[in-house]
Amino acid sequence: MAQQADSLAKKNTFRIAPFIIPTVFIGYGLMAKGDNFIRDLDRTTRDELQEDHPLFSKSADDFMRYVPALAVYGLNLAGVKGRHSLLDATGNYVVTMGIMTGVVSIAKKQSHRLRPDGSSYDSFPSGHTATSFASAEFLKQEYKDVSPWIGYAGYAVATTTGIFRLYNNKHWVSDVVAGAGVGILSAKLGYLVYPQLKRLIMGRKQTNFNLMPAYQDRAMGFSFSGRF
Repeated sequence: MAQQADSLAKKNTFRIAPFIIPTVFIGYGLMAKGDNFIRDLDRTTRDELQEDHPLFSKSADDFMRYVPALAVYGLNLAGVKGRHSLLDATGNYVVTMGIMTGVVSIAKKQSHRLRPDGSSYDSFPSGHTATSFASAEFLKQEYKDVSPWIGYAGYAVATTTGIFRLYNNKHWVSDVVAGAGVGILSAKLGYLVYPQLKRLIMGRKQTNFNLMPAYQDRAMGFSFSGRF
C-alpha cells in the first residue's frame, strides 16, 4: 500500500520542466517590443518573404489550425483509443481552448502591435498559431503512449500553420513564436485544470477522476494520473 501511495504521489507531482520551452517562446515574443535584434529579425524576415513571394496568399491556415484536434476524434472513430475517454479528452480540449482564447484576446488588446501588412493593431500573438499548437499538444497528450509520431505529425501541421501566417504577411516572426508558446502552455495548463473543474462540478464520488486511458480503466478502475 505504501509503495502504491508513493507511486501515485509521483504521478501527481507538479513538474516545471514541461513549461520551460513554451515560457521561453512567450518571452522571446515579448522581447520584440523593444528596439533589438529580435525586432530587427522580424523586419528583415518580413522584407525577405515579401520580396521573394509578394503575391503569396493561402487560406489553408484558417482550417489547418484545427487539424491536430480533429485527428484525436478521427483516431477514436477509427478505433485507436487515446489516453483518456473521448468525453474527458473533449473536456481537456475545451478548457485548453478557453485558456488559450482568453490569453490571446487579452494580449492582443494590451500589446496593440500593428500587423506587418498594416491591416490592424492585433498582431501579437498569432491566434492561428496559438490555436494550432494548442491542438497539436492536445493530440500529443492523448496519443503519446500510443506513438510519439502522432504527436510529431500534429506539431508539423502546427509549424506549417505558423509559417503560412508569415508568408501571408499577417504576423511577425515573434508573433508566431509567442503564439506557439501560448498554445502549448494553454494545453498543459488545461490538462491540470480540467480534473479540478470536473471534481468541482460533479464531486469526487461521482467522477473519481476517470482520466486514465480506456484500457487502464478496464484493468484498474477509475483513477487520476497527473502526467502532462
